[in-house]
Amino acid sequence: MGFIETVFEKLRKHPKRIVFADGELPRVIRAAEIFYQRQLGVPILLGRREVIRQIADEEKISLDHVGIINPETSSELPLFCQRLERLERYRNTGNKDSHEVMVKPNYFAAMMLQYGLADALVGGANAAGGTLLRPMLQLVKPLPFTDVVASCTIVEFTSRSFGDDGVVFFADTGIVPDPTMAQLASIGVQAGLLARQVFGRRPRVAMLSFSTKGSARTPSTEKVAGAVTLARHIAEQVGADMSIDGEMQADAALDPVFAQMKMPESHVAGKANVLIFPDLNSGNISVKFVQLFSECQTYGQILMGFTRPAVDIPMGVSSDNMAAMAAIVGLQAVEYRKLYPPPDTAD
Repeated sequence: MGFIETVFEKLRKHPKRIVFADGELPRVIRAAEIFYQRQLGVPILLGRREVIRQIADEEKISLDHVGIINPETSSELPLFCQRLERLERYRNTGNKDSHEVMVKPNYFAAMMLQYGLADALVGGANAAGGTLLRPMLQLVKPLPFTDVVASCTIVEFTSRSFGDDGVVFFADTGIVPDPTMAQLASIGVQAGLLARQVFGRRPRVAMLSFSTKGSARTPSTEKVAGAVTLARHIAEQVGADMSIDGEMQADAALDPVFAQMKMPESHVAGKANVLIFPDLNSGNISVKFVQLFSECQTYGQILMGFTRPAVDIPMGVSSDNMAAMAAIVGLQAVEYRKLYPPPDTAD
């Protein structure tokens, strides 16, 4: 059974409500149909009901058990506006029209997520609608042990020799251009926790560099080496059972032969299932190369650093891939609801 089939199987035991922010796009509507047909939970599309129904009819998409909410006419809108106005980080933006903000699908979806009206969020499919990250930062509570938000891409290789059965988690691949030592350490722990939540295997986190254990000394390599120590400390503080090692080159992280030569005593080298890149350049470029030059499936950007799960999907992904990413954040939500119960929605 492949990685995503395993995710589907687990989620069927704990179906979740997934809000799709870009509900008027045909491929998003199709993804919602696929999500329900796979018995993964209840999809909720944001958008104008008449537009969504017309597209569904034209594309022959079933809306059976698919929820539709128009933010502009929702009964929740006045309460959402009140909550937004009470947020200091919103007031500091100088924006006075909370109604204008809250009718935007990404903001409405993020508010639904924060207050337990949806278990996970899928957004970013419509670039014209604005980014997902800003509303998440303004409306969704951060994780208690970090002040950095990052993203992760899950890569499933055809070759099962990498990671765990071909599955490797790449971070950060989309947000932090040049992380500090502390940020890099936090990203490593967050990605390890994500791997544990989604895949259920013990994370083996490799902090990557162009150097292996001091073979070159530069500010960059020393930052990575220091991040290893900090990440181990954070993992111990939050009770996260994972192995973290570095700094190490990519071949030492993934290839047992090179690992034996370069880091024979390491519990991570040669069998890493989580790769932490020293900066956004290397992380994003690596994902693009992998997508272009290898036979693999990629799932992401999965947002990290929040107490609610969300994925900011790249433009152009297929409906099947989108439904799969919805399942991944849905599976995250199973654990998140135990750790971070939604606040009381009564005012």
